[in-house]
Amino acid sequence: MDLKNIIYKEEDFIGFLSINRPKAMNALNMAVLDELSMLIEKIQAENRIRALIITGEGKAFVAGADVSEIKELPKEEGRRIANKGSTIFRRIELLNLPVIAAVNGFALGGGLELALSCDIRIASLKAQFGLPEVGLGIIPGYGGTQRLPRLIGEGLAKEMIFTGAMVNAEKALQIGLVNNLVSAEKLMETAIALAQKILRQGPIAVRCAKRAIDQGMNTTLEDGLKIENDQFTRCYATNDQREGMSAFLEKRKANFTGLE
Repeated sequence: MDLKNIIYKEEDFIGFLSINRPKAMNALNMAVLDELSMLIEKIQAENRIRALIITGEGKAFVAGADVSEIKELPKEEGRRIANKGSTIFRRIELLNLPVIAAVNGFALGGGLELALSCDIRIASLKAQFGLPEVGLGIIPGYGGTQRLPRLIGEGLAKEMIFTGAMVNAEKALQIGLVNNLVSAEKLMETAIALAQKILRQGPIAVRCAKRAIDQGMNTTLEDGLKIENDQFTRCYATNDQREGMSAFLEKRKANFTGLE
């Protein structure tokens, strides 16, 4: 795959995806979105990795959309662009593996929306977060108005979106926007260590746990418990379940295959 705006590699069952437009603060133009769409489709189809880390090159994670590219769009073209970005981020969210955002700097607009589509967010102490779209006369269009309230609560999300204000890394941790803060130098090291810890668990169980959480969060508790039961049952007759329990009883390290 010929990628001009994204750097991607795989190592030890971990995928490393970095938005690579540092001179433009990694702004999401249509070329980036097209490459991101193709790459996510390839990752899902090949099923070679068990965790994905997303970050940005240079001083920014992603500092929003490319305003110069979308300023003069007619109404229906605006709808198409919003649907395009929203669809890609939803596909990231639905990947059959854990996705970790390693937020190294500015995560603004579409950048914060990209981070919100990940399962876990680790941030550098230099990171800053915001959805400044209202200051441009629009609203977040790639899922920000929906995912942010679900993550940090309606009141705080409305304050961030209505004012367009940025929050620093410490505030992001305080309100639950990120899971952990580390120095810039240790950001990728921490993200990799977390991915490796996940990889030591049963791959099928991790996938089923993600599915149970994601589906259950958007329904009633009663229906969520049914979803959990279905995913628990799906794990139960697998080789990984037998290996994991045998290893526990035999006091040895489990050798999971991830094969159902």
